[in-house]
Amino acid sequence: MSLILLAFGLVMIFEGLVYALAPSLLERMLETLRQMPEAAVRQIGFLVIVGGLIFVWIAFQIRV
Repeated sequence: MSLILLAFGLVMIFEGLVYALAPSLLERMLETLRQMPEAAVRQIGFLVIVGGLIFVWIAFQIRV
């Protein structure tokens, strides 16, 4: 359970940093996403999921 809380805490920190340090960049990125075809956005989402799973697997392999 503590590992899940740690993961959510880290996500919140990184998300908060984007909003706090570069809000205009975030707005431009969202506008770019709105202009992309849905299939491309979906593919990016799946790639991010796979990347996250790889990071979690590596973390467990090195016993974090």
